[in-house]
Amino acid sequence: MALRGFFPVADLPTLRHIGSYLQGHPNMNMTPGVDMSTGSLGQGISTAAGMALAARVRGKDYHTYALLGDGEIQEGQVWEAFMFSAHYKLDNLTVFIDNNNLQIDGQVCDVMSPYPIDEKMAAFGFHVININGHDLDAIAAAIDEALATKGKPTAIIMKTVKGKGVSFMENKAGWHGKAPNDEEYEIAMQELRAQLAELEAK
Repeated sequence: MALRGFFPVADLPTLRHIGSYLQGHPNMNMTPGVDMSTGSLGQGISTAAGMALAARVRGKDYHTYALLGDGEIQEGQVWEAFMFSAHYKLDNLTVFIDNNNLQIDGQVCDVMSPYPIDEKMAAFGFHVININGHDLDAIAAAIDEALATKGKPTAIIMKTVKGKGVSFMENKAGWHGKAPNDEEYEIAMQELRAQLAELEAK
C-alpha cells in the first residue's frame, strides 16, 4: 500500500510499534487505504461475502478476493460465510487459503485440524482449485479459472511454506508474528537477493 501512495514507505519500519498507525491488525480510522478494521480472525471472509453479494444486488461487475490462513479457518464465523457464499452462488467471490500448516500456537493439524480443506470446501459448494502457492503461473491460471467459473464461489487452496526462502525462518511457527533483528534481517535479505538473482537469470 505504501508503494501505491497510501502512506510513506519511510513509515513501514514503525509497523506494530506502539503509537504507530501501522498496527498488526489495521484500523480503518488510522491507516489510509484500509476499508475495514480487523481484529478477530475470520471477519475478512464475512466482509468479502457481503461485498460480493452487494455487487450482485447493485449490478456491479467487480470480483471480490479474500485471503485466509489455514489456522484462521478454525473460526466458526468463516464456515458461516462459506455457507452463505455458496448458498447465494457468489461466483464473483474467490477465496485464497494459505495452507502452510503453521499458526502462532504450532502446527495447524495439532491445534485444531481443518483438513482435508479441499474436500470440505467442495462439500460446502465451492469450486476448488489446489495449487503450489509459490508458483506465480499457477496462481495466475487459478485466478483465470475462478473468473470463468459460474454458479458458485471458488476456493484456491495454496500449499505454501511459511518463511520460504529464508533458511532460518522456513517452517518455523515462531516467526508468525516476530520481526528479525538487524543481523537476521541482513542474512534474510542476502538469501532472498541470491534467489531473486537466480530467477532473473532464467
